[in-house]
Amino acid sequence: MSNDLIAKAAIDRRLAEIITPVIEDLGYELVRVRLMSGKATTLQIMADRPNGGIEVDDCAAISNAVSAILDVEDPVLDAYTLEVSSPGIDRPLTRLKDFETFEGYEAKIETADLIDGRRRFKGELAGIEDDEVLINIDDQGEQVTIGLKFDWLSDAKLVLTDDLIQEMLRQKKASGAINEDQFDEIVTEGSEEE
Repeated sequence: MSNDLIAKAAIDRRLAEIITPVIEDLGYELVRVRLMSGKATTLQIMADRPNGGIEVDDCAAISNAVSAILDVEDPVLDAYTLEVSSPGIDRPLTRLKDFETFEGYEAKIETADLIDGRRRFKGELAGIEDDEVLINIDDQGEQVTIGLKFDWLSDAKLVLTDDLIQEMLRQKKASGAINEDQFDEIVTEGSEEE
């Protein structure tokens, strides 16, 4: 599992190897792992349910299981704080399947090297083809679909749009995470914010 979007640094990849089986055994998926060292060291883990809608209780369960395995394996030398979170609405896209799942939504993609003179691409995701991510971009006023090899990507995330917010609310409602009354309130608030 050497995907740089899930785990960038060597230590992140080592951590991903250790925690992926633990997270998957619990029925979740690892979206991203980052060991951030500043004044204090923080191990950030982003996880999700296979069809979305991870909750606070889920994050607590993951945190407990991951803490237990990391105490045994002990790959991080410094003292650190463990943070487990959901990917959020404008989530990072770290796996090839994410680009298929969120086809039709707006995303920002960055590549490690210059592709046709640019590194940043913003547009509507158009699915995947083999190992390429397809994205519709504006090229001098004209919509064109380009393919970027998944291996070329250094960063990718969804852009927060009204459509995306509505879809996330629909998923939450479908999973029973919010009831009808709450849902109406949230939709109203969401549509007023720009």
